[in-house]
Amino acid sequence: MSNSLVKSSRSRGLGGVIPAVCSAVIPGVGQLVNGETDKAIGVFVVAAVTGASFIGAIPLLGGVAGLVYGATWLYGVADGFVQGRKKR
Repeated sequence: MSNSLVKSSRSRGLGGVIPAVCSAVIPGVGQLVNGETDKAIGVFVVAAVTGASFIGAIPLLGGVAGLVYGATWLYGVADGFVQGRKKR
């Protein structure tokens, strides 16, 4: 396969889909796929702590923890996609 075929398939925007899907399933795995280990650990720890807080917290704090978890999840997916497109 020539280099031009590889470059044309990457230019369709599919380069960051795998890390984004990985990060959507388990927050931080997309960063790990992209080779950003420190960022992957950070995203995973924040998601795990806020997810556990959401489950076991009183109603007011549980809502805030849920919002932080959602923002962390969204950040992980978006960052996995963007960084995956840059690296591929």
